[in-house]
Parts: sequence; structure tokens; C-alpha cells
Amino acid sequence: MKSNLKKSTLLLTALMVGGKLFAQSPDSTASSYDYVKPFSGGDKLRTWSVGVHGGMLTPYTIFGTNSRQDFKNPTEQLGYGAYIKDQILPSLGIQADFLRGKVKGNNSAQLDGSGNSIYSSFSTQINWSAALSANITLANINWRHDKPFIQPYLTVGGGYMSYKQKLINAAGQETNFRTDGKSTKEVFIPVGLGLKFDIAPGVNLDLGYQVNFVQSDNFDGNNYGSGNDRFSYAHIGLEFALGSRKKPQMATHNPVSSMRKEYLWENQQTKTALQREIDAERAKNDQLRNDLNTTNANLAKLTTDSDGDGVLDINDKCPNTPSGTKVDGSGCPLAKPVIVVTEEDKKVVKDAIKNLEFDLGKSTIRAHSLPSLDRVANLLIEKNFSLKLAGHTDNTGSKDLNMRLSKDRAESIKSYLVSKGANASRIEATGYGQTQPIASNKTAAGRQANRRVEFTLY
Repeated sequence: MKSNLKKSTLLLTALMVGGKLFAQSPDSTASSYDYVKPFSGGDKLRTWSVGVHGGMLTPYTIFGTNSRQDFKNPTEQLGYGAYIKDQILPSLGIQADFLRGKVKGNNSAQLDGSGNSIYSSFSTQINWSAALSANITLANINWRHDKPFIQPYLTVGGGYMSYKQKLINAAGQETNFRTDGKSTKEVFIPVGLGLKFDIAPGVNLDLGYQVNFVQSDNFDGNNYGSGNDRFSYAHIGLEFALGSRKKPQMATHNPVSSMRKEYLWENQQTKTALQREIDAERAKNDQLRNDLNTTNANLAKLTTDSDGDGVLDINDKCPNTPSGTKVDGSGCPLAKPVIVVTEEDKKVVKDAIKNLEFDLGKSTIRAHSLPSLDRVANLLIEKNFSLKLAGHTDNTGSKDLNMRLSKDRAESIKSYLVSKGANASRIEATGYGQTQPIASNKTAAGRQANRRVEFTLY
């Protein structure tokens, strides 16, 4: 039983994956073909469709086997069928189904006195079955894409079927269930689920699974047990919408997309009309402004700021101020504050330079250098000074490495000062590498002197 369930699951999975390979992406199927003016009626859509399918029939179902099953080892046989459907609502269709095929199983559960199966197998030929079912589409309305890509569905209904049962006993003898050779006719209830993939306008790939509950215990030719028989049908097929190709199919049509297109079109029309009105009003205002400037020369002085300093020409006592200059209320440049760097301030900086040390070949500041840098940070905060940091190295190593190291060390000092509350916008950190030596790089003392970071207060 487990092996048959595994086969059924693998077959249905393979069919579903195959459907995805042939189906288009949601975005690629979106087009004006699927547009229907909202509330325009069902006559704008195709509601009738036909389908054909083929697949696997087996007495094994997703509900497994139990004491009600008359044979212990189901086998898979081919089946085929067709249907015609009328989609009366976007999510509800009425479907007439037809099915033919064979159902087979081995090893009856009924045993003889020796504990062996009385029948080695049964074979039931379904001559025909006709059913009327409700087809419920679950996802034809999509808020993410213009057109649904997959339509899950459920089916439930009732029908009538004609079939002939044959039994083979342990000795290999074949007998008909009915001694008169006629077919058996019974009512059955089909319940199913599946997925439909929109592969082209009006064409859907149909993957489905159906369990048929026969209203008797004679379907397998063996009245044994306490319940009725059942069998399943897993299939793949194609559905074709009937009617004009210019109309979309109701079951796959997304009314949300049509409402969105209608909204966007009306919104665009409204925006276009409003823009025309705005442009006309702007033209009138421009004309009025030109007329006023022409008739009244003094008006320009009341509305013009020629040098762009924020003070109108009529009040500007210092016209033609350079762009970006800060001015007072009369339009004249503000006096620059005088910055005085005292000897005491310079001593704080010199101490910081004297005590500054980094790890060898790195930009990490050593701990004993931090107290003197703290005093520089306090100086910048208290007196609002600006500071330029210039990093230099000797000529040991490559030029690119030295340039990067000098820049990193200057930036490391800046980051530390800023972490202590200094204004980052008033600190400039630059690296010069080995380009500006102050001593000869041929001696150890000279190279030591060239490895430095210069502090400039201003």
C-alpha cells in the first residue's frame, strides 16, 4: 500500500512541476486582452469551456486502505475522460464529467481456510460514468498580479456509472461478477481538487485528483467488509474556453486588474485636465507679471534681489555681494570674528604632538597619548577653534601604503577628538605620505622626525 501511495504522490508532483514549466509568469500574461469594463455584465466574458484529460485509476485513495477495502494490493491503470463546464460565477462553475478506464487490485482480504486470499485479483472496466459537479475556483482574484497564474479548485457532485467486474481466483480462473454478463450500474459521489495553469489565452493546463465514492460494495466484484468501495483518479489535461477569442475566460479573469486599469485611466484623464487648467493659470499669471514689470519700473526694486543675498535691492546698501557671503539686514557682509590663538593654546597642541604615538605600522593610538589629546578636545570645544591634522611618514615601504597610513592616522586622531565632543566640521584630516619630509630619510633620526602628525589651530 505504501509503495502505491508513493507512486501516486510522485506522479501528481511530476504533473504539477510539468505544468509550471509550460506556464507563463504572472507578469508576462498581463495584457489588455484581460481587460473588461467593471460592472459590464457576464456577456463580456467566456463562460463555457470543455476539457479533456488522462491519468491513473487506482482503488487506493488519499484516505488509504482500511477494513472496508476488499483487496489489499491496488494497482494503477490508465483512465481518460472529458467535461463541459459553465462558469456561472467567477468562483463557481457547473461541470458535466465523463470518465472511462479500468480499476484493478490484487490479493483479496477475504481468506480461505488455509489463510490464503480467495481471489488473486479483480478487474473492473468502467464502461462510462457521468457526473454533475460544482467546480469552485479559489484564487481567480489576485491583488499582486494583473492576471492569476494558478487557479486552485475543488469539485464535489454526484453521478451514475456503468461497469463490469471480473474476479480471478487463486487457481487462475476468471469469472464475471454478474452471471448474466450484464453491466452493473451504481450511483457514485466524486470529490476532487486540483490546479489550473493559464498557459495561453483561453487555454489552461489542468492537474487534478479525484476520489469517487461508489454507493455499494460491489465495485470490485467482492461483497466483503462493512463499507462501500471507492477509487481515485489522478489526471493531467487541457481546458479550452469556448466563444470569441477577444473575450477573456471568466474563471481566469481578474476583475481587480480591470478595476485598477479603469481607475488609472480615469485618474490620468483627471490629471491631464487639471494640468491644462494649471498651465492656463500660470500663463495668465506670467502675463500679469510681465505687464506689471513693464508699466512700473520701480516694481522690480520691490521684488528683485540681484545678488541673491536675501535682501531686496530697494533695501540693499551693499549691492553685488559675492555669492554665499553672509550679510546683515542691510545687505552688507558680516564682520568675521577674530580668532586669537594664545601661547597657552599652542603649548596644549605641542604637548599632544610630543606625546603622540601609534602602534607600529598601524593607525591605533597608544593609551599614553590619550590624556594630551583630551586637552586638545577641550580646547576645541571651549574656544570653538578649527584644527587641521596633517599626517606624514618616512619613505620606508611603498608610496601607496605610506599615503594610506598617513591618512588613516590623521583620521584616527579626528575620530578620537570627535568622540570627546569636538565639532567634526571644524576638523580637517589629510594624509601626505612621504611627500613632505622635514629631515633626511637616510638616517634613523631623520626618518623618526618624518613620521609625524602636524596640528594647526586656526
